[in-house]
Amino acid sequence: MTAANHSRLFTDLSADLSALDSAGLRRRRRTLEAPCGPLAVVGGRQLVSFCSNDYLGLANDPALVEAACAGAKSWGVGSGASHLVSGHLAPHQALEQQLASFTGLPRALLFSTGYMANLGVVPALVGRGDAVFSDKLNHASLIDAIQLSRAESKRYPHADLAALERLLAVSKAKRKLILTDAVFSMDGDLAPLPELLALAERFDAWLMVDDAHGFGVLGPQGRGSLAHCQLPHSQRIIYMGTLGKAAGASGAFVAAQEAVVEWLLQRARTYIFTTGSSPLIACALLASLDLIENGDTRREHLWQLTAQLRDGLAGTRWQLLPSPTAIQPVIIGDNFEALRIANALYERGLWVPAIRPPTVPKGTARLRVSLTAAHSTAQVAMLVDALKALA
Repeated sequence: MTAANHSRLFTDLSADLSALDSAGLRRRRRTLEAPCGPLAVVGGRQLVSFCSNDYLGLANDPALVEAACAGAKSWGVGSGASHLVSGHLAPHQALEQQLASFTGLPRALLFSTGYMANLGVVPALVGRGDAVFSDKLNHASLIDAIQLSRAESKRYPHADLAALERLLAVSKAKRKLILTDAVFSMDGDLAPLPELLALAERFDAWLMVDDAHGFGVLGPQGRGSLAHCQLPHSQRIIYMGTLGKAAGASGAFVAAQEAVVEWLLQRARTYIFTTGSSPLIACALLASLDLIENGDTRREHLWQLTAQLRDGLAGTRWQLLPSPTAIQPVIIGDNFEALRIANALYERGLWVPAIRPPTVPKGTARLRVSLTAAHSTAQVAMLVDALKALA
């Protein structure tokens, strides 16, 4: 490589970064100096954090910490290999069995992250000559998974069942897969799962549900969005739940029929070709499942906080999306205005992230308020009062 080429490459990168700055789109990372919780410490300063997806406040729960420590003493830290070689330890097996039982599906398979689960499942199920029907607001991992699969991509307007029906009706694809988030991560609304399942049945399609933000929070005993919507245990459903949000640890799982999970074990590249997760995490997650199942008090408090926030901002300039979940987006619109409001809150000791394109559509920059069961009513009142003052 010549010096001129080297210089041009880095000049282009610098120009691209400057363009992000000019558009108000550069992301900046902060380092926390305290464990995940409602109170964050950044640069020696304490802030009330409304950034975390730790919806039940389990990430630093003593029961999970104790289970992780006991797991490390019994099983060590690393698994040493991929699951299919020698990295599938007894805690992993126990967790998969518990997750299947908890979701009411025949079998579950662990993945290292939700992103890796989605990237593994979709290409294993569909390929050239097949078609994937995806909600336009689906998570980036689902979008990337479709590209990896080489199947035909058919995106339908958000929650537009009529548009999806038309796409399915004219499709000549050999295999069809409907993909949807259960709770949309930037809007907080719910997918019309019963209607999507009806379309899957009618048009002989799989229905894959990414329940990253519903597992542990929605449904009886936190069993997720399928239970929340009272969906039957259809053989067409492939259910993905993440374990780094409400479950308080890390990882993900896919639950489905026995044959589907066995096929994923044989063909999902992000499962086959990665080292198994730490066994101490599996031990912590087994404790987490008990807390989720018996966590009605936590969930009731979470819904009380959600109502407090929405009632407190009613009648102000702040437009809240109609979200029935712990994700409460405040639409601002302009990128720089969203940053200005987020910075003003930060100066008041309140950490609320400004979400901008490409994470959300252009012109819909927002504050994404994430509530958790670990927040207090006083902390939510502080946020309401600050937003009212800034209005």
